Order: sequence, then structure tokens, then C-alpha cells
Amino acid sequence: MTSPRKDDLYAVDLTDAVWRKSPRSNGGEDCVEITDLPGGAVAIRDSKNPHRAPLRYTAEEWQAFRQGILDGTL
Repeated sequence: MTSPRKDDLYAVDLTDAVWRKSPRSNGGEDCVEITDLPGGAVAIRDSKNPHRAPLRYTAEEWQAFRQGILDGTL
């Protein structure tokens, strides 16, 4: 499966998106929320400011970010 182009991710309508918080957030309000997008991409928003436009990442960008966290380089 080919990942959508970055521009295409910003065209995805998030009106009915199901947002989730990390289980490590302990129910706090100071965290990010994530929703899945086509092709393994994700959108991320600030839980305190859900009205602001979320950031969107391709599957490759998201994987690189996650790997950086796991490796301790981020």
C-alpha cells in the first residue's frame, strides 16, 4: 500500500474522527490525541486546544518519529 501524499492528508475530513489519548496520559488534560488516517498516516492534536488544526504525518514520518523515541534520539 502506498502512503498518501502529504497534501492529500490535509484534505482528509476529520469531522467524525475518533481521537484517542495515550494510555500513559493518566487521564490528564495536558497531552496529545491521535487519529488514524488512510495508508497508515496519523493526525495529532493538542487535547487542550482541539479546535486548532491538527498536524498530519505520513506513515513513514510517524514511524521515524516513533523509532526515534524508542532509540532515545528524540
